[in-house]
Amino acid sequence: MPLVESQPDALARVYATSLFELAEADGGQSRAEEILGELEDILELARADASFSEFLASRVLTAEKREGALKKMLAGRCQDLTLRFLLLLNEKNRLGHLPAITGALDQLVQDRFGRVEVDVFTASPIGSEEVGLIKQRLKAALGKDPIIHPYTDTAMIGGIKVRIGDRLIDGSISTRLRQMRDRLSREGNAEIRAKMTDLIDDAGA
Repeated sequence: MPLVESQPDALARVYATSLFELAEADGGQSRAEEILGELEDILELARADASFSEFLASRVLTAEKREGALKKMLAGRCQDLTLRFLLLLNEKNRLGHLPAITGALDQLVQDRFGRVEVDVFTASPIGSEEVGLIKQRLKAALGKDPIIHPYTDTAMIGGIKVRIGDRLIDGSISTRLRQMRDRLSREGNAEIRAKMTDLIDDAGA
């Protein structure tokens, strides 16, 4: 059974708070963000590799065997605190909860340091100047430092879509066209009905 994406719950927040406090005490904002980045990288790897995802979430594999494999894979490749935290989750049989814990940690980092993760979707790749302009405008609008993650969505005709947490701000051309079509359809039908009513009234007169 692979890792399951889930929203932060009470248990995830408990683990995330403990990790956040340890990271902040160890190296302040930079260390907390570094630990968060490493956990996000591990999750990205799990999303891209089904066997790795299965390895993390498997209830068949013993904690002892998984511990040895985790040490071989990650020792020297991530912060010691990150590895120790993953080993703790493994010991407690909570590695399957990693997506929710990472989400909770991300929220803590955002709230504490005034940053916000923003996914930006465009029809074609955007350059650093465009990313900088988008970041500047979002910072002014949100009052927080946005961390921009640009993505290309080939299904888009043009425009831009912005996702902040579970909120999607859709400014794509395809969405505008659809909204225009729906509005014309509604208003057009209403106009036809109004004209039919006028014709009936005139006939009755």
